[in-house]
Formats: sequence, structure tokens, C-alpha cells
Amino acid sequence: MTGWLPAPATDVFGADATAEEAYGLLTVDVPAASWLTALTAARDELGCTFFDWLSAVDEPGTGFLVCAHLVALPTAADASVRRLLVRTTVPHDAPVLPTAVGVYAGAGWHERETHEMFGVDFTGHPNLAPLLLPDGFEGHPLRKDFVLAARVVKAWPGAKEPGESDHGGPKRRQMLPPGVPDPNEWGPLKGQLPPAPARPARGARAAGAAAGDRP
Repeated sequence: MTGWLPAPATDVFGADATAEEAYGLLTVDVPAASWLTALTAARDELGCTFFDWLSAVDEPGTGFLVCAHLVALPTAADASVRRLLVRTTVPHDAPVLPTAVGVYAGAGWHERETHEMFGVDFTGHPNLAPLLLPDGFEGHPLRKDFVLAARVVKAWPGAKEPGESDHGGPKRRQMLPPGVPDPNEWGPLKGQLPPAPARPARGARAAGAAAGDRP
């Protein structure tokens, strides 16, 4: 058993469930097909009656990691506060989960925000209407592949790489902040710039340093 679970994770949340505990937070990962089953078990079997929040994380190459943070509040028999994070992953090409509104009514607002920001579709939700973005907004701004067009037409105001400001120094390959596409692949200069030089692998740099080969 893990943490304060009364039984193995597979017995409580279903087959293929895994659990780990760190810093007072119990985290349980379940398949997407067991999403509602896991949330129902958390409420009915573990006493997690307080719904805190639900959101997602865009994991490139994996999918969207949808998370629900739940809490078992203190009782007369147990004065401790027990925190539980239930997670599941849906693929980028089919980000679909059943709505949790029937288990936790408070999930409705959070599912609307997650749908708007990441494009995850919560089937059965009573109203997946836009919540925060203006009318007519296209795309999902918290996805890693969402292009921030303003950063294409205006230089990023953060710290510059050596050779890109007045302090001198050799110029290195520019590190683009998140949301900034390669200007040779997107924007008014598309196809007009030379390709960026490839950076050597970490292993190659380490081997060169070990042999005394410094630039």
C-alpha cells in the first residue's frame, strides 16, 4: 500500500492504477477509461469530498496530463487533512474525457477552462462555453505548439544572448522562449533565412572537454 491508501491502488482505483506519495501529496495515475471510476472511488471510499481544482499539462510527445486535486477534510475520527491528486493522460490527437460534473459538481468551471486553454473535450458537460478568452479567439493558448504571434513581430524583451546586445562577446545560437517559433518557419521572414546551426550533442561536448579540446 502507498501512503494513506487502505489497500493497493489497483484495488481502490481499478486495474493499471499506480500510486506514489511525496511531500504529503498522494498521486494516483489511472488510464483514461478509469477516470470517472477513480474519481468516484476517491469520493466514496477515501472520503475526498472536497474538490479543489482540475487542470491539464501539455506533455509533448505524450499527450495532455489531466489532473484533479481532491482533499479529505478532517473528521472527528481523523483530524488530518489528506490530499490526493488523480491524473490521467489523453492523446494529443483525441483529447477526450467524460465530464466529472456528476461526481464533483465543482468540476464544471475547471473543465470549461481546461477545454478552452488546452482543447480537451469533456463529453457530457452541460455547457463547454468559452470562459476566459474573447469571442472569436482561435486556438488553445496553453498548448506548447500555440504560436504567440506578438513575439514574431516584436523582439522578445528578455535577456539577450551574447553577441545580441552592446556588451559584446561571441554570438551563440539564440535560445527562443516558449511560444516563439523559428522565424524561418513562421512569419514574414519564412524561407528567407539560413538554417540555424545544429548544436552538438551533450555527449560530444563532454567528450571534447575531457580531451582538453576547448573552443
